[in-house]
Amino acid sequence: MSDEQSEGVRTFRAPSGPAALLIGTLLALFLLGDAVVRAGWGQMMLLAPWVLLVLWIVYVNSFASSIRVDDDGVRVQNALRRIEFGWQRVRAVDLRWQLVFSLDDGKDLSCYGGPAKAGSIRMPSRSDGEEKVPAGIRALTEIEERWQAAPDTADAPIRRSWDRPAVIALGVIVVWAVIAILVANAG
Repeated sequence: MSDEQSEGVRTFRAPSGPAALLIGTLLALFLLGDAVVRAGWGQMMLLAPWVLLVLWIVYVNSFASSIRVDDDGVRVQNALRRIEFGWQRVRAVDLRWQLVFSLDDGKDLSCYGGPAKAGSIRMPSRSDGEEKVPAGIRALTEIEERWQAAPDTADAPIRRSWDRPAVIALGVIVVWAVIAILVANAG
């Protein structure tokens, strides 16, 4: 797939994801800053893994899950799991409660962080009774158009992997928490 800054790359994620991550980050910074002011750097270092663990959970559950599409294919991230495939591997695209790709290996892939189904919204208007198309339907249409316009060379195999940076971050936080427990119990 092409580079993240390439033209034509589009990432879909839940609208609440960036807001939840920003609020969580600001709250974590406030709590850690307060710990430094009230108890010092040493105590903050003992409290930090717990605050960072909660922030990590917010990141994984609200921000990391996404759908990235370009002209060659799709990368779906559901929590810590990544699935990449070319457009030629897609048999159907549907919007149930969330976007679902039916792949040529016979499996359906539900996308937790992308467009979601919502009812139509009637916008009050004086002259016309026109309904606004929900964002999930607009996103589904855009994704289907990409799929239909994909070249025959967009046939990358289905690859499943883990979000290594997030898993490594969790490992570091867990080790840090164990060390914090040992230090707190020793002293």
